[in-house]
Amino acid sequence: MSIRDKALALQTLHEAPEILRVVNVWDPVSARTVADLPGTHAIATAGHSIAASHGYADGEIPLDLMLAAVERIVAATELPVSTDLDDGFDDAAETIRRAIGIGVVGANVEDRLAPLPESVAKVQAIVAAAEREGVPFQLNARTDAFLRGGERPLDEKIADAVARGRAFLEAGAALVFVPGVLDRETTERLVEGIGERRLSVIGLPGALAAAEYEALGVARISYGPLTQRVALRALRDLAIDLYADGVVPADTPVLN
Repeated sequence: MSIRDKALALQTLHEAPEILRVVNVWDPVSARTVADLPGTHAIATAGHSIAASHGYADGEIPLDLMLAAVERIVAATELPVSTDLDDGFDDAAETIRRAIGIGVVGANVEDRLAPLPESVAKVQAIVAAAEREGVPFQLNARTDAFLRGGERPLDEKIADAVARGRAFLEAGAALVFVPGVLDRETTERLVEGIGERRLSVIGLPGALAAAEYEALGVARISYGPLTQRVALRALRDLAIDLYADGVVPADTPVLN
C-alpha cells in the first residue's frame, strides 16, 4: 500500500460512523503486538512513551531521535501510522515533511495555548507541507485548552477549545484533539461546537468509554502514555513477584 493509500485509509477511518480506537505504541514490538489484533485498523504512537523509553521527559526528546524511533515503528507494520509530534518542534512544516518521508500519514501537533494566529499559522504550514508532498495527511490538531487552561471556568475552556478547533479545521486540519477528562455534557458541547466526527479525545481514567464517545459523535479515541504505564505496571508487579520467589506464569505468550 502506498503512503497516499495509507493516508486515505486513515481518513476513511476518521470519517466512519464508528469511533476509531487507537491503542498507542512506543516501539516496534509494541506496534507489532497491537497490529496483530483483529480490532486494530491504524497505529498511533505516544510521544510521551517514546520520550520515556529514551530517558527524556515528555516534550524534551530531540526531533532526530523521535523520528528515528517512529521510523522503526512504521517499518514494523503495514497499517497507517499516526504519530505524536509534540508541538511540531522548531519548524513544524519541515517536521511534517520529514515524517512523511519515513511513511507517517497523520500526526498530533499541540498548540500549547500559543496565541491563536500563531497556532493557526502552524496548522496552515503543516497542511501546505503535506500538500507539497502529495499526501492527504491527517493532522489531528491538538488544543490544550483543558490541559493548560488552569483554573479558568469550564465554560471558558470549552469556548476556547471550540474557537481554536474551528480555526484549525478551517486551516485544513482533519480533526481537533482536545485532551482531558471529558464528561458527557462537556463532550456534547464540544461536538456541537467543533462538529460531529471532528473531535478526537483521550481515554483517561475517569473519562467515558469509547462506545459512549462514539454515540456522542466523537471521531477518534487514543490512550497516550497510559498503555505504556499499564505495561510497566505489569513488569513491576512481575519483578516484585519474582523477588518474592515467584515464577514466570506458564501461560506467558511469546510476543517478542
